[in-house]
Amino acid sequence: MTTEPSGPKPLLVLGKITDILDAFTLQRPVLSLGELQQATGIPTSTVQRLVSNMVAEGMLDRVGDRVRIGVRMAYWAGAAARGVDLLELAGPVLRELRDTTGETAALFRAEKAFRVCVAVAETRHALRREMHVGKIVPLHTGSAGRVLLAWDPVLAEEVLAGPLETITDYTVTDPDRLRVLLTDTHRDGFAITTAERDDGGSGLSAPVFDHSGAVSAALTISGPTIRLGREHCEEYVELLVGAADRLTRTLGGRPPA
Repeated sequence: MTTEPSGPKPLLVLGKITDILDAFTLQRPVLSLGELQQATGIPTSTVQRLVSNMVAEGMLDRVGDRVRIGVRMAYWAGAAARGVDLLELAGPVLRELRDTTGETAALFRAEKAFRVCVAVAETRHALRREMHVGKIVPLHTGSAGRVLLAWDPVLAEEVLAGPLETITDYTVTDPDRLRVLLTDTHRDGFAITTAERDDGGSGLSAPVFDHSGAVSAALTISGPTIRLGREHCEEYVELLVGAADRLTRTLGGRPPA
């Protein structure tokens, strides 16, 4: 007669380790044992034991009496991210955002003084803001442009040094005013704009970072202001920032130091 080994099954242990790792976010990169227990619901004694083992294996690093994701994890993340296509990974995230909000979700990248839509999941509503892959928009307009500039100060100064075209009555064309807005965006971690690139349209964007901590893209939800006013945009901030965080981590990225 064989005796089953005591303690949690290996797969249950892996699940608890995953829960602990998932508790860390770009907004909360360093956590205490108490915060890990609250985030995971795992008993305190189990959290203490698992964290000690994870630190010993390099999966977590200690920061005083708190812990963060271990530097060793970057080695594994780099191998996982090699050859991974951002656009391939973005598809499911965009569709999830579209289906949850009902609005168009898109991914933008900077190209000189412009931003280019590189992936999109269009709303199913008949009334929509026109968006398609390849659409080019000046970087100084809209929430996606603000995000791309807020985390790239060199590009921001290049754009602000040139003429800023007026597209609507609400387009910000004063360089000093735009600098203040970029500072606000960097502080908040997201941007919300209304009617800057087209009348009656609103957008909400958050940054996606690469492995070096540089901004790689802007993840955006956009729609007609009549349906997606500022109040609704604010309701979607946590959803969007969380999706951008998830996409960053999937790419092996990290926020800038």
